[in-house]
Amino acid sequence: MQHEITTAIPLLDARGNLTEAGYAKKLLPVYERSKVKGGFARLKEWDYYYVGNDRFGIALTIADNSYMGLDSISFLSFEGTPWEVTKSPMRIFTMGKTNLPATSERGISRISGKGYSLSFAVGDGKRHLLAHMADFKDGKAIDIDVTLTAEPEESMVICTPFPKEGHFYYNQKINCMRAQGTVKLGEEVYTFDPAESFGVLDWGRGVWTYHNTWYWGSASGLADGVDLGFNIGYGFGDTSAASENMVFYGGKAHKLSQVKFNIPMKGGKEDYLSPWTFTSDDGRFEMDFVPVINRASCTDVKLIKSDQNQVFGRFTGTVVLDDGTRIAVKDLFGFAEKVENKW
Repeated sequence: MQHEITTAIPLLDARGNLTEAGYAKKLLPVYERSKVKGGFARLKEWDYYYVGNDRFGIALTIADNSYMGLDSISFLSFEGTPWEVTKSPMRIFTMGKTNLPATSERGISRISGKGYSLSFAVGDGKRHLLAHMADFKDGKAIDIDVTLTAEPEESMVICTPFPKEGHFYYNQKINCMRAQGTVKLGEEVYTFDPAESFGVLDWGRGVWTYHNTWYWGSASGLADGVDLGFNIGYGFGDTSAASENMVFYGGKAHKLSQVKFNIPMKGGKEDYLSPWTFTSDDGRFEMDFVPVINRASCTDVKLIKSDQNQVFGRFTGTVVLDDGTRIAVKDLFGFAEKVENKW
């Protein structure tokens, strides 16, 4: 059973628990930071954007994890011999002072530090992303100026409880936004053409338990000229009310049940760069995935750990819409990841 939230509601009750678990197709639950009761040292808020095509992409993050802030810029090249660079400056004991907006629909997320800055301005039907880092790759600076438009009518919104008082995760994923702009890396200029470049937003607010593992996959592109994307994932919290699995076609969301990531194994460990498959319990999401590059990183200082494997590549298979229409997917570029956090 997938429970849909269809009216605007307060996200949290007086005890800091979700008023209603489930999914929505718009940002209907209203988040108020003042209602958080699960401990501000456990509160995590972030805005993450990925923008790309089948040749190159960028990932931008502003995150306030209470005891530390994490800001990140990634550039990925998928052509020839694939490569990527990620720089992630940290800030200590931010405790909400980053002042990220309480909604994804308007406002400015902004941060700056030694040699870098990021700004995400939302309003007037667009999302303007700016980023700069003086020493990004081989002493060269990176400057990013990208605008996302054509935001679809529906998106993936989910309210996930944890089995602990005052703990929750509120998340929106917006796929299939059109991207236009440039990335300047040293003297090289990379241009996003909205005819072939797409952006996704991962907007998260929540009080998390200490040790979690999540699986997340996302892609945005075209199927016979129609915008097609999907969001798939699982691994944390109580998802009995709803999963976060959705297909987006022509701006409309189509709810899926459970999707499993079948990551190949080798020598008892995940072999991330071998072909994966994805299967669903309702037969509506069946996909092969051919990896191109793994954006892997692992920070382990005992009490704090983040082991990330974000694999970019091409999806081929079939999705089924709510009315039973089957859509063929061919070489749709996106990513799938497994992340373990102790945080």
